[in-house]
Amino acid sequence: MKPALPRLCFLTGTLNAVAGAERMTATMANALAGKGYAVTILSLWDAASCFPLHPAVRHEALFASRPSFKRAYAATVAGIRRHLRAHKTDVLVQVDPMLAFFALPAALGLGVRHVAWEHCHFDKDLGKPARRLARRLAARFCEAVVVLTERDRRRWLEALRPRSAVVCIPNPLPFSMPAQAAPRTGRTVLAVGRLVTAKGFDVLLRAWAEVAPQAPGWRLTIAGEGEERAALEALRDELGLGDSVTLPGIYEDVTMAYSQASIFCLSSRYEGFGLVLIEAMAFGLPIVSTDCETGPRELLEPGCDALMVPVDQPTELARALGHLIGHPGEATALGKTAREKARTYSPEQLIGQWEALMRQGRSPRGGQ
Repeated sequence: MKPALPRLCFLTGTLNAVAGAERMTATMANALAGKGYAVTILSLWDAASCFPLHPAVRHEALFASRPSFKRAYAATVAGIRRHLRAHKTDVLVQVDPMLAFFALPAALGLGVRHVAWEHCHFDKDLGKPARRLARRLAARFCEAVVVLTERDRRRWLEALRPRSAVVCIPNPLPFSMPAQAAPRTGRTVLAVGRLVTAKGFDVLLRAWAEVAPQAPGWRLTIAGEGEERAALEALRDELGLGDSVTLPGIYEDVTMAYSQASIFCLSSRYEGFGLVLIEAMAFGLPIVSTDCETGPRELLEPGCDALMVPVDQPTELARALGHLIGHPGEATALGKTAREKARTYSPEQLIGQWEALMRQGRSPRGGQ
């Protein structure tokens, strides 16, 4: 008789936000549910989800809206504990090491295995110094820490000397591998991401101001939403780019944006992984990317599947974009190589690594 599969819970802040960690939470929960695992997602607030969930995935939330966690700390810990007991959870995946502050005390004495899932890279605390302490707690008290790149894995090991296993499992492509590459018959450069300072879209706009006069008929599309929208729209207008730059917001189906693009650009100042790169590569788009820490440096090979430029250098970014626009044969070759590499990030390739992590250690409740 086969041992019972472990019961899984993904603990996250919210699923009602279009961001990489939230998207990956839904993607991984869906994939594991499809494999027969009992999966719950517990959001700290908001029971809505921006992403479709497998019918077998149960999604609950502790609070209707985001509370003050200083005032609601005890209620949060108690709520997580109730959820773990009610669903007889075997493995708790914290979709951010910061959640260790709640999850570790909530699971005391329950025999729950802890896995921390890091989506940022080690040298960024996202303006929260407490993140450094949370990482130390995860490194000491979680059974495993999952990071997205080998570079980040090395940083965890050298900086914290963790008791926990530190495992590199890249993010998978969140949709099926497209049957065909994008036709690339249009004249669109695409960028995708939250409209925040870290994504460097201000740098991209300044670069485009140098490209546009030399590339008549070409357009730049920046797909996403965020706090920098007003500033980016103002900069676009100040640079006189209103006729060649659009900011359409969030695509209901982002694959439509990739399928209509000819070149993809990532202008980030830093990345934890850079999932949009894998998505663009799956559509065979040639890429221009900043050479920022962790993700792009590990995912891309300069001159083979992408052109890479220094961070915060609009003229260098403009030069690379102009080069691909002016050399379509080279752009096609880069895109072809990129598409082949994207196949290695399919969910089918990576779900087995998560399954191995979920099944290791003690037998789940009911398993012998």
